[in-house]
Amino acid sequence: MSAARTPAELDAMVARRAGGLPLEQVLGWAEFCGLRIAVAPGVFVPRRRTEFLVRQAAALARTADVIVDLCCGAGAVGAALAAVLDRAEVHAADIDPAAVRCARLNLPEGHVYQGDLYEPLPVSLRGRVTVLAANVPYVPTGEIGFLPPEAREHEPRAALDGGADGLDILRRIAAGAPGWLAPGGHLLIETSERQIPRAAAAFTASGLAARVARSADLDIAVVIGRRPS
Repeated sequence: MSAARTPAELDAMVARRAGGLPLEQVLGWAEFCGLRIAVAPGVFVPRRRTEFLVRQAAALARTADVIVDLCCGAGAVGAALAAVLDRAEVHAADIDPAAVRCARLNLPEGHVYQGDLYEPLPVSLRGRVTVLAANVPYVPTGEIGFLPPEAREHEPRAALDGGADGLDILRRIAAGAPGWLAPGGHLLIETSERQIPRAAAAFTASGLAARVARSADLDIAVVIGRRPS
């Protein structure tokens, strides 16, 4: 009601929500870390549990650090980090053109690229990234059908489906991270409790020292890898 400008617009918004469209896509924004993140129809809606990933990343970052938000979606993680880190140099990338358009709205002073994982990032970032945060798709393919209809029907499959065990994208990011991280830099990826052993093993296999941060309240875990100095 507060978002609609006219009764007719309110009726149209209610109809879209009743038809199954996620509330955030109906309104055009999602609340995330105290920010309004622009979200268009068909774009992955940032989850409140991912605020835990942001808190872990912010605790590791410093003034004027180089931050990369990979699999950025609407750019919520990058925008939240930019809001709390003074003079951070924020870069974000996603393969979905609709998500990239939203991310450019949410990161007007950042650098947003379209492409597959590291591919679109400028070569000048290699070896300079201090914090690389990624909210990757980690739902196993066989479990996509159990997601709420809002996700299954209105968010891109590529933002949800993590492959047979849910860790395909995580492994690719972990394998490539050492080439982009600065010495002592960190990679942080959100995952589920049951996926922690294999996720941490992927970090270790890439040469990163891995540890895990957990939030029981949000039922989420973040695997944190550090490139040796």
